[in-house]
Amino acid sequence: MEDQTPNAAFFSIANLVLTAKSLSLFLVGGLAEIGGGYLMWQWMRHGKPFWYAILGAVLLIVYGVLPNFQPSPAFGRVYAAYGGIFVILSLLWAWKFDGAKPDRPDIWGAALCLIGVCIIMYYPRR
Repeated sequence: MEDQTPNAAFFSIANLVLTAKSLSLFLVGGLAEIGGGYLMWQWMRHGKPFWYAILGAVLLIVYGVLPNFQPSPAFGRVYAAYGGIFVILSLLWAWKFDGAKPDRPDIWGAALCLIGVCIIMYYPRR
């Protein structure tokens, strides 16, 4: 007997694997983007050595390539979701490296971004 649950296929092993791959790419891509931008910031604003700029540029190139490996073929959706992930990772980065602990509005905003990412990327579509 066929499963009549409306979104049964959404919870298949194959979809869970694709979702894990997608989330991993978001994490690595977000860290490459923020790390690259941070290194450029350190070079330009704080007089760090030029190799900071080179490494930052390499990370930003990596960030530009990684979204192409996302399972979704929709460019706009992928980049919109990266925007939400960027918000969350930026707050965590600032907390770790700059000591800027997120406050309640930061946490609420990040939670809303994460909900948006999940809807944009993973809501079942026909």
